[in-house]
Amino acid sequence: MNQANFKVTPDLYASAGNRFVNLIIDVIIYYIISFILGLFLGFLSTIGIDGPLEFIISMGAIGNLIYGIVVFVLYYTVMETLTQKSLGKYVTKTIVVLEDGTKPKVKDIFIRSLCRNIPFDHFSFLGSDARGWHDSISETYVVNEKLYNEKRNSIDSIDKIGMDIEE
Repeated sequence: MNQANFKVTPDLYASAGNRFVNLIIDVIIYYIISFILGLFLGFLSTIGIDGPLEFIISMGAIGNLIYGIVVFVLYYTVMETLTQKSLGKYVTKTIVVLEDGTKPKVKDIFIRSLCRNIPFDHFSFLGSDARGWHDSISETYVVNEKLYNEKRNSIDSIDKIGMDIEE
């Protein structure tokens, strides 16, 4: 695809409802991951490796906040870097892209993931265009995957017509 011809437009944006469903699913996944990590640390403790569990228990409120942020950032960064989707986006059939429709780089996804921790960011995507601060700051877009693919395919088709004429 000729990226110069593609641009993400508001008609491709995921809806506010989809964004809300993504959030709910991903928060549930966060709690599941945290629970599994807790089970793993508990298992390590039962076999005599107490250090990691004792460290988590002794962290206090600030430490627990940092731990939660790290888990959240890792979840989103790994998922969206590898697949352009979180588990919530799989359910709603949405995808993260850059303005030219390309896959975001690890840096873009990492910035996006960090910015999710800005206070009240969860409410920022409820505006008219359903773009949150973590989208705007990282210059990424969450789009309806079906509409995105249709637009990409139509641009590809137009580009191929031009190539056939030149040959």
